Amino acid sequence: MIVRDRPSGFRLFLLIRGSVLPRILPALIVNILIATLVTISHGDLFKLKITLTTIPFTLIGLPISIFLGFRNNAAYDRFWEARKLWGELLLRSRNLSRQCQSLIEYPDEAIARNGFNDIRIRMIFRAIAYCHALRDLLRNQQTKSEMQEWLSPSEIKQLDTNRNKPDLLMLNMGQDLRQAIKENRIKDCLAANLDNTLSALTAAGAACERIRNTPIPFSYTLLLHRTAYIYCFLLPFGLVDSIGFMTPFVVAIVAYTFFGLDALGDEIEEPFGLETNDLPLDAICRTIEIELRESVQDTNIPEPLRPINYCVN
Repeated sequence: MIVRDRPSGFRLFLLIRGSVLPRILPALIVNILIATLVTISHGDLFKLKITLTTIPFTLIGLPISIFLGFRNNAAYDRFWEARKLWGELLLRSRNLSRQCQSLIEYPDEAIARNGFNDIRIRMIFRAIAYCHALRDLLRNQQTKSEMQEWLSPSEIKQLDTNRNKPDLLMLNMGQDLRQAIKENRIKDCLAANLDNTLSALTAAGAACERIRNTPIPFSYTLLLHRTAYIYCFLLPFGLVDSIGFMTPFVVAIVAYTFFGLDALGDEIEEPFGLETNDLPLDAICRTIEIELRESVQDTNIPEPLRPINYCVN
C-alpha cells in the first residue's frame, strides 16, 4: 500500500509510484500512435475515407463510463471489506489477550517467559501465528519459519501436514480452552466469552477466504475490457474531422482515463496481493504481533514495518 502525504500542485501530475500508468503505458502508446497516424492521414485508409461522427462515441461512452464506475465500486467494496476484516482481526486479537489474562486463572502473572506450558501464553502467541498463517494462505505463500517463535514444536509438525493452517490453529485454540475448563482454570460462563472471541477470529478469516475465492465474474470484466479498448482505438476516426491536430491529445486523455479505470479495477479487486495498492498485510500482522507481545511483557519485540519508497506491504 502507498503511504505518503498527498503532493500538491504540479508534483501530483509527475508521480509514477502507485500510479496505474506503468501498467497501461504500452496500450496507451499504441493508442496515441494510431491517433497520430489517423490525424496525419485525416482518416484515410488506403484511399478509403473512414467517416465516423461523434454521435456513436457519445452514445457508447456514457454506458462504458457507468459500467466502469460500477465495476470499480464493486472492486473497492471488496478492498474495503477486506480492510475491515483485518481491523476486526486486530480488535479480536487484543480482546483474546485481555480475556486470556483476566479470565483464565493462574497463580502467576501471564508473562512471555512462562513459555508454552502456560495456556494463556500459548493461546496469545497462537493468535499471532494465526494472523500470519492467514496472510500466507490468502497470498498463496508458504508459512514462514518465524512460526517457531509462537508455536510449540508439535504444532509446527502439524502445520507441515495441513493445508488450511489457520483452521488448524483455531482447532488447537479450542482444545486449549477445553483444557482450561477441565483444569478449573476458567468458569464455563466465562469460557463462553472467550469462545465467542475465537469464533469471531475464525469468521473474519473465513470471510477473507470468501473474498479471495470469489472474484468479480470474469465475463463482466472481459466485456468492459474489450469495449473500452475498442472505443479508444476507434475514437480517433470520430474526432479527426472535427478537432484535427488535437485528436492525439484528446484521445490520450480519454484512453488514459478508460484504461486506467479498467486497470485500477483489476488491481484492487484482489486486495490480498503484493502490488503497490494492495492491503499491507505484513504491516498489520506486525502490529498485532507487537501489541500482543507487549501485553505479556515480552522482551523480544520487533519494530513496526516502515514504508520503503512510500510503499509498505
